[in-house]
Amino acid sequence: MVALEGKMDFESHNSSGENMMDHEVDVQDANVESDNTAGSAGTKVPTKKPRKLVSKVWQHFERIPINKDGCKIQAKCKYCDQLYMADSKYGTGNLKRHLDGCVRRDTRDVGQMMLSTQNSSFSLEPKFDHEKFRELLIAAIIMHDLPFQFTEWQGIRALLLYLRADLNIITRNTVKADSVKLHKREKYRCLNMLKENTSRVSLTSDLWTSLNTDGFICLTAHFVDKSWHLHKRVLNFGFMPPPHTGISLAEKIHTFLKDWGLDGKFFSITLDNASANDVCVQFLRDQLLIGGGILCNGEFFHVRCCAHILNLIVQEGLKEVDASIVKVRESVKYVKGSQARKQKFLQCVAQSSLASRRGCRQDVPTRWNSTFLMLDSALFYKRAFMHLELSDSNYKYCPSRDEWDKIEKINEFLHVFYDITCIFSKTKHPTADLYFPYVFTAHLTLQKGLKSDDAYIVNMAEKMFTKFDKYWSEFSMILAIAVILDPRYKMSFVEWCYNKLYGDDGMNESTKVKDKLVSLFNEYAHDGIRNYSSISSTSRAGDGGSETIDETSISTTSRDVLSEFDTFHEVVVPQKTQLELYLEDPRIDRRNISLDVLSYWKANQFRYPEVAAMARDIFGIPISSVASESAFSVGGRVLDQYQSSLKPDIVEALICTRDWLYGEQEHSAIALEELTEDIMDMNLHSIADHGAQNYSVA
Repeated sequence: MVALEGKMDFESHNSSGENMMDHEVDVQDANVESDNTAGSAGTKVPTKKPRKLVSKVWQHFERIPINKDGCKIQAKCKYCDQLYMADSKYGTGNLKRHLDGCVRRDTRDVGQMMLSTQNSSFSLEPKFDHEKFRELLIAAIIMHDLPFQFTEWQGIRALLLYLRADLNIITRNTVKADSVKLHKREKYRCLNMLKENTSRVSLTSDLWTSLNTDGFICLTAHFVDKSWHLHKRVLNFGFMPPPHTGISLAEKIHTFLKDWGLDGKFFSITLDNASANDVCVQFLRDQLLIGGGILCNGEFFHVRCCAHILNLIVQEGLKEVDASIVKVRESVKYVKGSQARKQKFLQCVAQSSLASRRGCRQDVPTRWNSTFLMLDSALFYKRAFMHLELSDSNYKYCPSRDEWDKIEKINEFLHVFYDITCIFSKTKHPTADLYFPYVFTAHLTLQKGLKSDDAYIVNMAEKMFTKFDKYWSEFSMILAIAVILDPRYKMSFVEWCYNKLYGDDGMNESTKVKDKLVSLFNEYAHDGIRNYSSISSTSRAGDGGSETIDETSISTTSRDVLSEFDTFHEVVVPQKTQLELYLEDPRIDRRNISLDVLSYWKANQFRYPEVAAMARDIFGIPISSVASESAFSVGGRVLDQYQSSLKPDIVEALICTRDWLYGEQEHSAIALEELTEDIMDMNLHSIADHGAQNYSVA
């Protein structure tokens, strides 16, 4: 009777429409002992041998007995703790159905991926996207500057095939073709971004030679987008065959501009002081003036690289090296000449209670900032050198006390220019308003150097000031206009600076700057009035315009009163321009150095729309061409022994695509090449750099 009831229950449960396969009995019955009442001796009959659990669903469920004797079993989901009866009459069908709809189950876990077998129809392995893998592989090769044959390296192929046996590994020719396709796709996106951008674009350009003597020209765009974010994009890294004359450069750049559609929305170009660049600028300006693509007849078209000019100025002052600098140079060479001298100098450093990890620098005479770093480190170890002179009879180059004082004055004089060089040489330049205070500081430092008590400082300052004055009148104008658009400085800062530099003539100089500012603003105001007029005429032509009144329907008395108003002449007060309103607003506290000037103009662009449009274009001007030079320092790693034989179009695809995809990450981490290699470190093991970064200037 008991067996019959169990059979009926099982059949009634199975008659609900479920497939019999969903009720495979894989549940292990409990070891229950029952008394056999048929025999007089009451012999105990053992149950059947427990079945082996073969269903794969038990990898995701935990078996829990309900009673202490294990009469009934429950299955608990490992993901959501849901309980199900797991006796033999229920089977595993309900467990499978729950597993398919469990919301907490991670379909990407490794255990479930291992469930996929050739003979199993129950597979939960996610689909592998071969095209996505191929795109990631191409992106990794471009990002890390790997050679195309990277995919053919035996170790790399073995590693990838171990991860997935059916992986289709591409060849180097396929990598090359995919790189070109990726470049075309990203160029189309960059082109659309420039078309949607309403501000004018400023450029930097430079010409270098690769390792295999091929010439390449790099064109980099700088602009502020409609969200007031500063952008830098390497537009072209093209092959430049000889001759590298000014006319050839101008024609090449003009071709690039037409290709990108920038010949009508161009503001300025920043170049170094090469003689061919002057011819290039003149020829390019004439071409753009024909199409009306630049403002103020190209008066602000050419911006000279401040970092390059500053380098020329300081090199002019250090042409005649003082004897004290020569002694420091020889002292550094002496202590780094042998291992025994290093050990002895380290002992002197320890006895002088100085830190040995800073290290002593050896300069390259052709690079002035390496000379500054040498003097700076030598002053730090001044007592150690003096102690070495007493303990080592062979050391004859230690400067005297008076010479140490002179070295300290020279170091202090050069420190200002070194700091400015570091700021000007940043790969991602800050906004243009930050440069004028530093250039003003350099000018003021030179004036103070002319009044120094030391004859060498005076001689060096005179040579530097002559070189500085040659370029000051050219690049000070646009720098001054940029700083006026900073709400922390405005016009009062320019007037204060010129008064300190020129005395009584300072007012005349500041007036010239203001006149240039007004003339530039009038260009933007004219464009604003023209745009406003087109909008107004459109609104008047529409159906939503205001209703006009027919004066013929008005009574005679009313018309007489209105005609009397027509004869009334009022005093017309000229309306102030947006520029005048901006300049009259009180300045923001100068001590608020955390102010983001782009965020300020983003918040005030509707209050002063014409001034904001001018500010957005000016803040995008790069004052240094280091942004283009840094692209070549990166490109030098492309044109190495592995890829120097690449065609120019492939080189351009790699350089530009890497900048478009990873430029923000890359340029934030790239520092310019160090001016000196500290090949003779003070510490015998690992010497950390002394903390200041060295920036090379073209």
